[in-house]
Amino acid sequence: MNQTMSLVLPSEIVVDRFLPTVRAMLATRLADRGLTQQEIAAELGVTQAAVSKYVSGEGGGDDRFRDHPETVATVDRIADGLASGEMDGYDALAELLALVRTLEDRGPVCEIHEEEMPELRGLGCDLCVRGLDPDVRAERDVLANVRTAARTLASIPRMADYVPNVGTNVGMALPDPDDETDVAAVPGRIYAMGGRIEIPANPEFGASKHVATAVLAANTVDPEVRGAINVATDDALLDRAREAGIDPLEFDADYEDRGDHLRERFAERGTVPPVAYHRGAFGIEPATYVFGGTAVEAAELIESLAADDSR
Repeated sequence: MNQTMSLVLPSEIVVDRFLPTVRAMLATRLADRGLTQQEIAAELGVTQAAVSKYVSGEGGGDDRFRDHPETVATVDRIADGLASGEMDGYDALAELLALVRTLEDRGPVCEIHEEEMPELRGLGCDLCVRGLDPDVRAERDVLANVRTAARTLASIPRMADYVPNVGTNVGMALPDPDDETDVAAVPGRIYAMGGRIEIPANPEFGASKHVATAVLAANTVDPEVRGAINVATDDALLDRAREAGIDPLEFDADYEDRGDHLRERFAERGTVPPVAYHRGAFGIEPATYVFGGTAVEAAELIESLAADDSR
């Protein structure tokens, strides 16, 4: 079932969390500088009753803003300027807008925004600073694809039988990837616990060197291949792949550079096969890679191959 997205604008966080905090901080500092509550109310554009609450410490706010060094420095600067008459409301507003831009650039606004909208986590989101960026959109799409692929695996009956002792992972690369930081995967890998699939965390870029190596090797030979999943090598699964018209590629488990070896084997085949496997070696567990244009395509292939499993 799809999760409902909570659509929260950064401006809501500024209004609901940042502004009350800054007003409370300014009220306290202006009171310390000798201004009356009536004068403070006029400067801040609030009622005297609100100022009374701020000064008494009942105004609420968020400590992530209250303790942020840039916030403290800006509020002190505004308080000094307003108290001395060297700064007016226009100047104070300019200072606060500059502070908001700073806090939106991977600052507390971002932190709170990610709490309110978990879909933003791991995206390195900078929508507030740069607007909608094609690179951010691509990253978001890849992360969503890996999440869906992982959920697909978890829904496959007896999928736990195909999870190796080292765990399974789902990986997908951005278009034209350079290295493993351009490949999203599940941190900590996916494990079988009590016959069930456990997905420990949401996918992140650079989370798995193991599956990223396979994805990058495949993508070098065929740029259309951007997804891969590792499972345990299983003869029944390989047989069903052959029955489906897939010719699994066997490669050597005991090699010094797995990426180079896979690229060589793919190049020899002249294509990236949907299934590639090895039989293991001393200290190396047998493993099979299932490839697809996306992580979801790889997961769906595993689902189809496992559908006839009657073990």
